[in-house]
Amino acid sequence: MQASGQNVVAVAGLHKNYLDGNNTVEVLKDLSFALAAGKSLAVTGPSGSGKSTLLNILAGIVQSDAGEVTLTLGEHHFAVHTATERQNTAMRRMHMGYVYQFFNLVPTLTVLENVRLPARLNQRRDLDTAAVDLLQDFGLGGRLSVFPEVLSGGEQQRVAVARALLLQPPLILADEPTGNLDAANSAHVADLLFETAQQLEVSVVVATHSEAVAARADHHLHLLAPGQVSLT
Repeated sequence: MQASGQNVVAVAGLHKNYLDGNNTVEVLKDLSFALAAGKSLAVTGPSGSGKSTLLNILAGIVQSDAGEVTLTLGEHHFAVHTATERQNTAMRRMHMGYVYQFFNLVPTLTVLENVRLPARLNQRRDLDTAAVDLLQDFGLGGRLSVFPEVLSGGEQQRVAVARALLLQPPLILADEPTGNLDAANSAHVADLLFETAQQLEVSVVVATHSEAVAARADHHLHLLAPGQVSLT
């Protein structure tokens, strides 16, 4: 994949192994790619190929064994591979959105409070109205004061996507965001994620098993086996 313009994501020579008892399991081997600002990348591959591991390395949640991960998020540059855990946590909170497969909504907060949470953590009360507007755009204007437990899976994931987009971060990471949804809800959530990100000029990296979701992305990284990848 040849990226043009400013790269939001730049990965060079990435390696990651895990220990399974006395055995070393190689997950990622000498992986390199770049993603330009405003573009989207789908990461596919069989279970265990390293899709979630890659996203967690990009987010600074998991440490790579070797290689470099550099993120340019707005005017801020982050060398994720050398940053401290505290620095990476601050990076995620202020400059990145993350959409999880299992929604990860706070059960004791209402729909509106869940979406406003990133803004409140960053002391951005100026985004309170934007949170309401975003939920209305996502078809959840009548659900602002309810708790996640009464929502369907599709509704919960729409809340999770809205929460990730509220700060309009330069980069959204989405780990199997439609993995627990039926076909109709999967298509709806994918539409909201890709179309809203495009409107906001936000870059997206999505790990997915869904060919339909992967087809929505500008670029495609297919993890076949450690050291064997296909980039388009």
